[in-house]
Amino acid sequence: MGAGIEDRAFPAGEAEEEHRFSRRSIRSFVLRQGRMSEAQQRYLDTVLPRVGIAYREAALDLDAAFGRSAPKIVEIGFGMGETTARIAAAHPEQDYLGIEVHTPGVGALCKLIDEQGLSNLRIIQHDAVEVLRDMIPDAALAGVHVFFPDPWRKKRHHKRRIIQPDFVALIASRLAPGGYLHCATDWEDYAHWMLEVLCGESMLENTAAGFAPRPDYRPLTKFENRGLRLGHGVWDLVFRRKG
Repeated sequence: MGAGIEDRAFPAGEAEEEHRFSRRSIRSFVLRQGRMSEAQQRYLDTVLPRVGIAYREAALDLDAAFGRSAPKIVEIGFGMGETTARIAAAHPEQDYLGIEVHTPGVGALCKLIDEQGLSNLRIIQHDAVEVLRDMIPDAALAGVHVFFPDPWRKKRHHKRRIIQPDFVALIASRLAPGGYLHCATDWEDYAHWMLEVLCGESMLENTAAGFAPRPDYRPLTKFENRGLRLGHGVWDLVFRRKG
């Protein structure tokens, strides 16, 4: 699934896996576990049982999962979890649910959760499409983050991009009125793709005239700063669910 600029450690393949959404569709990721460090495995074994939520085909009580009532924000494809942990640490008044399929990234975020004592962050290791479809109730979320998803650069792979009309409609249905969808990419072609798809969703409205300034809550990583110094672009899009 998606990953921050610093987190793209899993090369894309060309396996034609499929899953069920509202109709038959192509997965936006290739499931490759990659190499697990000893630390990642250790924290996966010891922390995930505490902060992990198992996928199930039933609605999740989000307040019960976090033990409190607070705004709930989902991050789709957190990669190695650095940005997710920084945002959760900076905003203890909100709860964050990170969704990722790759085990090394899950182990890495478990390590950050334990080291930083983050009590407002939970993890589901599963396909985000199925999690949102089956587990997240309608109008339950204050926000959804999709930061630096795989751009699937080749034209024949564009069908694999996670930002597709059907999935954006699903996300919009899970946002409360006024809730936001924040996408970011460092691939210009994908940025324009995202803008077109999001503008086409009737439940959403753009908060900017086109691309948005980077909100303060999305931290700049050292890799993003390096890219910006080299003249590489980064595009943010922030849309809100209509009231």
